Amino acid sequence: MNVPFLSLKDITAKYADEIHEAALRVIDSGWYLQGEENESFEQHYADYIGTKYCIGCANGLDALIWIYRAYIELGVMQSGDEVIVPANTYIASILAITENGLKPVLVEPNPDTLEIDDTKIEAAVTSRTKSILIVHLYGRCAMTEKIAELCEKYNLRLIEDNAQAHGCIWDGKRTGSIGDAAGHSFYPGKNLGALGDAGTVTTNNKELADAIHALANYGSQRKYVFKYTGRNSRLDEIQAAILDVKLRHLDEDIALRQQAADYYYNHISNPLITLPKLLPHEQNVYHLFPILVTDGKRDALHDYLEQNGIGTVIHYPIAPHKQECYASESWNIPQLSLPVTERLADEELSIPMSPCLKHEQLEYVVQIINQFK
Repeated sequence: MNVPFLSLKDITAKYADEIHEAALRVIDSGWYLQGEENESFEQHYADYIGTKYCIGCANGLDALIWIYRAYIELGVMQSGDEVIVPANTYIASILAITENGLKPVLVEPNPDTLEIDDTKIEAAVTSRTKSILIVHLYGRCAMTEKIAELCEKYNLRLIEDNAQAHGCIWDGKRTGSIGDAAGHSFYPGKNLGALGDAGTVTTNNKELADAIHALANYGSQRKYVFKYTGRNSRLDEIQAAILDVKLRHLDEDIALRQQAADYYYNHISNPLITLPKLLPHEQNVYHLFPILVTDGKRDALHDYLEQNGIGTVIHYPIAPHKQECYASESWNIPQLSLPVTERLADEELSIPMSPCLKHEQLEYVVQIINQFK
């Protein structure tokens, strides 16, 4: 049996008629940027997330970059200020900080939840700390009451990297509406994925929203008038139209992912494998299903599953602080020692997760995993 890690073709096929209609509607309209499709999706996504404003941009990394750039332009932050960020994350979270001349302060994760360890954050706060960037990694909610308390205590801007957690809920709010602003990615493999790169920022702060909208449009707030030195980072009409279609089906797709995850949690049983702490369903939309493989056997399990027709991906084999691009940064000299993050990089393996997985495929994945020695 073949079980792909994620079949984008199958996901797209679920809503093919609606997607084709949306794309053709844009093609036939003759209007391809900053038109009605953008306005429609931005409004619908803001309503879904629960914020007043949603600003489309080119991708998820840009979304995070524009948030911090806007805070700098508004005088809230300045070069050299510090942003606390989880040490185990995709590098985009940290790139958005360094791109703006800010200093990332890496904090270890909780090995049970795989999210930033809120008991270690306060020790990282200094007089230069201006923000905490939480990352809802793997689709798991990273927010806690302790983080909210620290933001209040130290007057820190709470920014969410919501690239992997569209639809996740914490304390009655969707992730992306919990903090001061959030960056969202619609890379094709996400739970809400475009057919190319796309992203948005969500916020309730009008001044911030206006600055981000201008920065992503060359720095222009009105035609040929440039307040900022911005860049071209816009969401195109076809992607907006397609995302609007898929947004209508997001919750039903999340429910299917949660059903698949339930099967994994109830049936995976191998002494070499540890599953992350089970969260309430509303706090995990299962963008990915990570497992931890002990005894140095992660790569062997990866190969074993591939040989048996099961697709897997390692997220992420080299921690950000060990990447060459950050080797000579002052905040990483001498190179940081982050043993929990480094262990997760050595042990993590993501197994198939999709709203298109069939029950017999789930049974097969579990059978092969449980047989591994």
